Amino acid sequence: MPPRPPLRSPPSRGPYTTAPPSPPRAAEQHCLRLLKRATTPASLLQPLAFLLKCGLHSNPLVLTRLFAAAASAAPALLEPLVAALLRPGLPLDAFLLNTLIRAHVASPLPSARRSAAAFFPLMLRRGVAPNKFTFPFLLKSCAATPGSPDAGLQAHAAALKFGFAADHYVSNTLIHMYSCFGAGFLGDARNVFDRTPKDSAVTWSAMMGGYVRGGLSSDAVVLFREMQASGVRPNEVTVIGVLSAAADLGALELTRWVERFVEMEGIGRSVTLCNALIDTLAKCGDVDGAVAVFEGMEERTVVSWTSVIDALAMEGRGKEAVAVFEEMKAVGVPPDDVAFIGVLTACSHAGMVDEGRGYFHSMKTEHGIEPKIEHYGCMVDMFGRAGMVEKGLEFVRAMPMKPNLIIWRTLVAACRAHGRLELGESISRDLLNEYPADEANYVMLSNVFALTQRWKEKSEIRREMSKRGITKVPGCSIVELDGEVHEFIAGDESHPQYKEIYRMVEEMSRELRRIGHIAATSEVLLDLDEEDEGALQWHSEKLAIAFVLLRTPPGTQVRVVKNLRVCSDCHAAIKCISQVYNREIIVRDRSRFHRFKDGSCSCKDFW
Repeated sequence: MPPRPPLRSPPSRGPYTTAPPSPPRAAEQHCLRLLKRATTPASLLQPLAFLLKCGLHSNPLVLTRLFAAAASAAPALLEPLVAALLRPGLPLDAFLLNTLIRAHVASPLPSARRSAAAFFPLMLRRGVAPNKFTFPFLLKSCAATPGSPDAGLQAHAAALKFGFAADHYVSNTLIHMYSCFGAGFLGDARNVFDRTPKDSAVTWSAMMGGYVRGGLSSDAVVLFREMQASGVRPNEVTVIGVLSAAADLGALELTRWVERFVEMEGIGRSVTLCNALIDTLAKCGDVDGAVAVFEGMEERTVVSWTSVIDALAMEGRGKEAVAVFEEMKAVGVPPDDVAFIGVLTACSHAGMVDEGRGYFHSMKTEHGIEPKIEHYGCMVDMFGRAGMVEKGLEFVRAMPMKPNLIIWRTLVAACRAHGRLELGESISRDLLNEYPADEANYVMLSNVFALTQRWKEKSEIRREMSKRGITKVPGCSIVELDGEVHEFIAGDESHPQYKEIYRMVEEMSRELRRIGHIAATSEVLLDLDEEDEGALQWHSEKLAIAFVLLRTPPGTQVRVVKNLRVCSDCHAAIKCISQVYNREIIVRDRSRFHRFKDGSCSCKDFW
C-alpha cells in the first residue's frame, strides 16, 4: 500500500479574505439581486418564487426589499403580499416596519394609504422602538387621510413621547400634516413652524403650502417676504408655492417679480416650474406671457400643452386653443382626459359647438378615453351657453351616469340666461327637494323668482334659508396694487378708505346713468337686503374697480379677481366704466376672464 501523503494545513487567509458564503447567505444575496431588477409585476414573480422556494419568508431584510419593490413595481400586489407574509411569528425591526409605512403611503391605491398608519401600533405591540425615520413616514400617512385628524394628533403625541418631535424632518412633516387637515388646523401648523429652526427652505415651503391649501394665499406671500428677509434661499418648491398663491390672488406684479427672481437666482427652470409659471400668468390675466413661457420651453409635457390650452380657453380664445390642441397631437403628444376638458372648455366659451361635439366623440373613438362626468359637464355648459337648452337637457338625460349638482346648476344657469325660466324653476325645485341643505339650490330658485319679479316667493326662500341657518357665500373681489393685496366684500365697509371708495362708486353710477346705463334690478339676488339699484351699486367688483381708479393714474390697467361669477348688471356696468374712464379692466371670475375695453368685453357677451 503506497504511503499516504502528509496532511497539509489549509492555506492561511489574509485579514481581507472572506470565506465563501454559506448556502442561506448565498440564497439571500441572490434574492436581493433579483429584487433589485424587479421593475414590473411580471419581473417581481421570479424573486417571489425564489423567496418561497428557499425559505426566505422569515428573513426581515429580504421581506423589506420585497415590499419596497412591490410598492414601486406592482402596487396592487403590496397588500396581498403583506397579508400573506407578515405572520405573527415573523421577527420585525424598525427598518422593515418603516418600509411598510412608507410603501403604503406612496401607494396609488386609497385602501393602502388608509392602512399605512396601522403599522405603527404593530411596531409598539411588538416592542420595536421607532426611530427618527419612522415619524416622517407616519405623519405623511396621517396627512394622506385628512378626514381623520385624530390619528395625526396621536402621532404628534408619540413623536413628543419618543423625543423626535424636535427633529428637523419630523417638524417639517408635522407642518405639512396639520396644513393638510384644513384651515382649522393652520394654527397648529404655525405653532410648529414658529418653534422650528428656519434655516431650511423646506420649512418655509411647508408652511407656505399650508396657507395656500387653506385659502390664505395673502399670508403665504407675507411669509415668503419674511423668508427673503431671513436670508434663506428659496428652492423650486418654494417658488412653485409662491406662484400658487399669486395665482389665487391674481397678483400679476408678484408673478412677474418671481419670474425675474428665478432668473437672477439661477433657480433651474424645470418643466414643473415652467408649467406652474404658465398657469399662474394665465390666471393673472397675462395669457400672452403664459404662451411666451411655453414657447421658450425646451421640453414640454402634456401638462405644459394643457396649461396653454386652459389659458386660452379662459379668455375665450377658442380657435387658438383648438390650434394648440391640434399642434400637440401633431408633435406626437397624446392628449389625456384633462387636455380634453381644456379643449371642450375652449369650445364652450367660444361658442364652437360643432367642434366641441367632434372632440367629445373623438375621445373614445380615436384615443380610447372614456368620458368622465367632467367632460359631460363641459358639453352641457357648451349647449347652455349657445342657447341650446333643450339639447342640453336631452344630453343630460342620456348620460350613462347620474348627473351631479354642477351639471344641473349649469343647465339652470342656461335657462336663466336664455329665458327658459319655467324649466329653470322646475329643475331648481327638484334639486331643492333632493338636496335641502345646499345653499346654492336656494340661490338658484331665488334667482328665478327675482328675474320674474316674484318678490313674495323670493322672500319666502330667504326666510327658509334663515330658518335652516343657511347663508350665501358673499361676493368677494381682490386687487393687487403696489405689491399689496386688497380684498373687498359686497356691501362691506371694513377697508380703511371705504368712504372715498363709496364716493367714487357713486360718481361711477352718476356717469353710467349719464350715458344711459340702467341697472338690471332683477339681478339683485341674495347678496344684500335691498331690492333696488343701490344693492347692485355696492357689488364687490365695483368697490374694487373704484379703489383702483382712485389710486392709479389715468390709463392704468385694472385687474380684479372675483370668487363668484360676475352678474349681468356688473358685466354691463363694467363695459360702460371702461368706456367712460378709458381703462382696460380685466375681471377673472370663477370660470373665465373678461377683458373690458372701449365699452365691450372679450367674451362678446357670451359667458
